[in-house]
Amino acid sequence: MVTIKDVAREAGVSVATVSRVLNDTGYVGADTRKKVMDAIAELNYSPNEVARSLYKRESRLIGLLLPDITNPFFPQLARGVEDELSRSGFRLLLGNSDENVQKELDYIQTFVQNNVVGIISATNHLDYQIYNEMKLPLVLLDRTSEDYPAVYADGREGGRLAAKTLIDKGAKRITLVKGPAHIKPAQDRYKGAIEELSQADVDFSVLSTTSYSFEEAQGWAEELFGNFPDTDGVIASNDIVGIAIIHEALKLGKRIPEDLQIIGYDDIPQSKLSYPTLSTIRQPAYEMGREAARLLINIIKKEKGIDQTIEMPVELIERNTTRKE
Repeated sequence: MVTIKDVAREAGVSVATVSRVLNDTGYVGADTRKKVMDAIAELNYSPNEVARSLYKRESRLIGLLLPDITNPFFPQLARGVEDELSRSGFRLLLGNSDENVQKELDYIQTFVQNNVVGIISATNHLDYQIYNEMKLPLVLLDRTSEDYPAVYADGREGGRLAAKTLIDKGAKRITLVKGPAHIKPAQDRYKGAIEELSQADVDFSVLSTTSYSFEEAQGWAEELFGNFPDTDGVIASNDIVGIAIIHEALKLGKRIPEDLQIIGYDDIPQSKLSYPTLSTIRQPAYEMGREAARLLINIIKKEKGIDQTIEMPVELIERNTTRKE
């Protein structure tokens, strides 16, 4: 591993001079600066960001905490965060909690130990004391709280839009797949859908689930048709579950969308690759990530007059699991 001493030796200067060039502190002549930069390029030297931040008492590191990186929705969020941070000169440390409280707390401690200047969190355990004790700027992403700034999509409207679409397209026996109870956006979607279904002349049932995982999605699909075999419309808790329901319905010989209509949620890339392609409610995941990064940077810079809560719109994406008008 190349060190700052190797760069100094290659350039024929002192370690202190290399440090001044890296940190842009003190005077360094143009010729000497060029020697140092040439040595850095020749040796492919990458300075340790944490060490530099400790030296300068200034960090450019941001922590991002996600609940499940196997869910394609969250990498879209992360890419938006990373692109905006990179554009603004910050770097990203990523933690995946797997919805495990201890892993979440461990990652927060790791972020703090690595001298991050702010954290973006898309997890669900904000009631733990460590969040109050860390004294760092925190922005919630795809989550909401009265205590912290947040960027999220309008889940209630998303639930209403999914229900209204199935009702308008003639579904009469609708099953609503309710997302995990501990995830507030899932409950917002559920409430919105229930509001719409309750006012319509349809029969509807609710299937409660406890996760969004690939591993359990097939089980939810099997349970749905076991409990509600005559369902002709499904509002899935997310696209992963929606795609699993497509597969199970086809195994049972159901025609989609003639016998069964399905609407997912999120608009992950895979929803365009399923067969039939999945109609869904789109959350602007990439844009949400960018907005969360912008908000955190503004808070770090102590900008005044910024919105502390940003609610982003959702939209219906019609594909081939719903009937054409």
